[in-house]
Amino acid sequence: MAITASEVKKLREMTGAGMMDCKKALTESNGDFDGAVDILRKQGQKISAKRADRDTSEGAVFIEIFNNDSEGVIIGLGCETDFVALNEEFVKLGNEIAQLAASKKPSTTEELLKLEIGGQALEAKITDFVGKMGEKISIVGYNYLSADKLAAYIHSNGKVGVLVAMDNAANADYDAIGKDLGMQIAAMNPVALDENGVDSKITEREMAIGVERAREEGKPENLLDRIAQGYVKKYLQENTLMNQAFVKDPKVTIAQYVKNEGKGMEIKTFKRVSVGE
Repeated sequence: MAITASEVKKLREMTGAGMMDCKKALTESNGDFDGAVDILRKQGQKISAKRADRDTSEGAVFIEIFNNDSEGVIIGLGCETDFVALNEEFVKLGNEIAQLAASKKPSTTEELLKLEIGGQALEAKITDFVGKMGEKISIVGYNYLSADKLAAYIHSNGKVGVLVAMDNAANADYDAIGKDLGMQIAAMNPVALDENGVDSKITEREMAIGVERAREEGKPENLLDRIAQGYVKKYLQENTLMNQAFVKDPKVTIAQYVKNEGKGMEIKTFKRVSVGE
């Protein structure tokens, strides 16, 4: 049967798929719109499978803070090109996912993908969107945090975001301090809040590197461990948030900045999510 332009237009408005894809789907389904939608969904699944091994080097970070700034979610939604990352529908999808996560507070990305949005599982909705956009789209990072107060920072390129959790924050300008810390974390990418939060495998690796560096520099064998400990100490100073020099005032550490400005505030934790790094 002949497929009219108005029918193609109607299916396009229903699904957002391309004109030619809509025409092919309607032709294959003999003009049945439900059947055509199913065909487009299957096409999306095929595209998703084909794209599974592609890199999501672009995308955006989305953050929702709620419940009087005491809870928040941060999500990284990845895609292949900045053309899609800047697309209004991609941004809308990212915001919808963040709002869904805020309402349900799943613990993991896997739990998030199983939640329903618009009558279908989020995972299926993303698969459909892959078919519509024609490139790989996936959640590349997700975290939920709760504390006395939360603050958010998203870098100007939209590809790096930080959620900062603070306790005993009632007497401080927690939003301004949190944004300063978020900017620090986005720029410096610390591995942990302080040395106590650093994985032992990291310190062991840095110790081994320090020993080899000292040996290559010709240091005495009996002093290698002591010298390597100095390397590890420097690594922890540069790579743990509270010990880092504050990027806006390098004369003070983050710990000193929080002590000076926080009025008893304690930094509980942070989550940094990025796309394309």
